[in-house]
Amino acid sequence: MRFLHTADWHIGKKLHGYDLLADQKDSIQQIIAIAEAEQVDAIVIAGDLYDRSVPAVEAVELLNQSLIEINLDKKMPLLAISGNHDSSSRLATGAPWFQQTDFHLVTQLKQAFEPVTIGDTQFFLLPYIEPIAARLYFDEEFPSIKEAVQRIIAEMQPLFDPTKKHVLITHFFIAGGLRTESETPLEVGGLNSVPYELMAPFDYVALGHLHSKNALKEGPVRYSGSPLKFSLSEINDEKGVWIVDSDTMLPEFRPLTPLRDIKKIQASFADLLHPDFYQNLDREAFWQLLLTDRAVIPNMMNQLRAVYPYILSVERVNGRESQPMQQFKKREASPQKVFATFFEEITGDTLTERQQDWLDKGLQIAMDTEKRD
Repeated sequence: MRFLHTADWHIGKKLHGYDLLADQKDSIQQIIAIAEAEQVDAIVIAGDLYDRSVPAVEAVELLNQSLIEINLDKKMPLLAISGNHDSSSRLATGAPWFQQTDFHLVTQLKQAFEPVTIGDTQFFLLPYIEPIAARLYFDEEFPSIKEAVQRIIAEMQPLFDPTKKHVLITHFFIAGGLRTESETPLEVGGLNSVPYELMAPFDYVALGHLHSKNALKEGPVRYSGSPLKFSLSEINDEKGVWIVDSDTMLPEFRPLTPLRDIKKIQASFADLLHPDFYQNLDREAFWQLLLTDRAVIPNMMNQLRAVYPYILSVERVNGRESQPMQQFKKREASPQKVFATFFEEITGDTLTERQQDWLDKGLQIAMDTEKRD
């Protein structure tokens, strides 16, 4: 049998405050198209379907629509687990009914010992858990997740059908994996990492949690990575899914094309605003701008956003010119004017109406307090 391995959809996540629902919907549609083209027998989602334990209504609607299309409309079996970002209890709502349509959603440890068989392959679905869940289930003490997972896998092995291949679907930090900036740290001092060697009993391990497919580069233990780039550290990371055939258990990568990519460019402020320069750029992309200017640029961000609406960061590659200290010595101006000028000189931007309102109210409170004292 063939299956598609994906994870870390993080539906509802924002990128530096920008909404990603349209981008996420587009990536899911690409995943469905790949699954159909590859004629897979199942789609595996290895955790973190949502970005928050209490997702927004729009995020819930997108996930529901996507799962309905995959499982009910396209008749594709689904095998999914909860990740550290998901609420296992909320995500599990409706799970007993889902199995009637070959949608196997596992959110509790006890379900990990109920393998799902498709074709010549047994799937063991182990959701993200804390060590306390293993302590309660086994009535044993586990100092860290390492010992807990070791005990869990030992419990799974007697359930192996010797005539089948064995796949583990789980969501942990496997020792040796490389992080990106968009992941939530799980381990403290390495206590919550799981040794790679514990995965040895399985023919393939479909991992979620780390957002790069290159977090583990060799062997049958693989992260699919997230379908989208969620941080600047992933700017050069190619996103996609794995296609795995049970005959070989060797994953084959299929790329995804982002609706809006993260891009980086270095130029002067004047060039960035010149039509001859930007007319051939994808101005709808998420941009990291590297300014070669050193001088203070009034209203810089507003001018740049008029051309590049999705700016993630602006950095000066050569630093900024130091300002003479006498500019700040004596000013014949109101406190509001002094603060507004200081703000513009430091940030290169002007106060918004809301910030100006906050300033006016704060100064008035300070003056009233001083009068009372």
